Amino acid sequence: MTLSPDTSQPEPARTAPRIMLYSHDTFGLGHLRRSRALAQAVTRAIPHSSALILTGSPVAGRFAFADNVDHIRLPGVTKRSDGSYVPEALDIGIDETTALRAALIETAAREFRPDILIVDKEPAGFRGELIRTLDHLRTTGHTRLVLGLRDVLDQPEMLAAEWARKGAVETAERYYHEIWVYGLQSVYDPTEGLGLSPAAHDRMHWTGYLRRSLPQAVDAHAPDTPYILVTPGGGGDGAAMVNLVLAAYEQDPDLSPRAKLVYGPFLSGDTRQDFETRVEALNGRVEAVGFDSQIEALFAGAEGVVCMGGYNTFCEVLSFDKPAVIVPRTRPRLEQYIRASRAERLGLIRSLDEIRDGLTPQAMIRAIRGLATQPPPSLAYQDGLLDGLDVVTQRVKALLHTPVECAAQ
Repeated sequence: MTLSPDTSQPEPARTAPRIMLYSHDTFGLGHLRRSRALAQAVTRAIPHSSALILTGSPVAGRFAFADNVDHIRLPGVTKRSDGSYVPEALDIGIDETTALRAALIETAAREFRPDILIVDKEPAGFRGELIRTLDHLRTTGHTRLVLGLRDVLDQPEMLAAEWARKGAVETAERYYHEIWVYGLQSVYDPTEGLGLSPAAHDRMHWTGYLRRSLPQAVDAHAPDTPYILVTPGGGGDGAAMVNLVLAAYEQDPDLSPRAKLVYGPFLSGDTRQDFETRVEALNGRVEAVGFDSQIEALFAGAEGVVCMGGYNTFCEVLSFDKPAVIVPRTRPRLEQYIRASRAERLGLIRSLDEIRDGLTPQAMIRAIRGLATQPPPSLAYQDGLLDGLDVVTQRVKALLHTPVECAAQ
């Protein structure tokens, strides 16, 4: 028995474009939320198109997807403190889990037959699981292959070593017709130091950041009274920032406005319970919820934002034009620190720097009070800064009208 379809007959002609998006999602929400934003923008802009997202995110089912957008949940994996991976739920080995994920991805690609595959961040996928699918799609000659990179991946020397270990440069050079960077080169070049060939650079498109907007149907609503939004993104590495904000409100009884804290789905257990107890003791000055799939509404209504420095949160700060204090993580990679440092230098946000400011309740109190007079990001916008979704849809339309053999040149 084989999963391969009968290829002896030509494929039926079709006019409705099909876009497949892959995100490995071993940690956090970033890859899924970026893929979801791309899928929804493309299907809105291109009539009768469909988008299918392949994701390993354990919370994919908690998000609403637009019409003509669906997702397949791949078996999840979890990264341990020593850097190794284990299955999230299945009682099988990581090699078996990777093989299962690879087979599901390949089967989905064979049956869905995408016109375009957009791969997020990892050229070969998690532990090389995409290679079989990339080989198949290149053999059929129907699908244009796109590698999408966020604005910052890691400091150049660390990224170069990681990509060399994974053979990622060779994979990017061999398979992908285009490389999209969801940012501006004037802000940061994530490919610096990778040694990509001139031909690969010629296939690179800088899109600008991915603008976010309110969902068409918003179930959640922002509080009526003034508030700042506090969000650690997915929350898996946000305990230190949340602790700092709560300590600021505990030590300064006059600190205002009040805070709306969204923990994120991955901040849980005893740490979350301890935070809940402290929130309760603040008597309404801080209100907390675990997860909000429509957090855009809270961004839109906030007086300012205290957050970590993940890509999607940064896009929301820019999109809703909110004064923001970013507390970037510095481990296991410097991605957020680099993004926050560059953005602060450009006047887009303020960064709470561990070395310069000290991560103390007093520093957080000053930062929260400063939001009232901090200028919004729009005063420092560059041309094209938030054009990402428009540029992506333009590139999709161009690729759909470009023969695959020409796209590969």
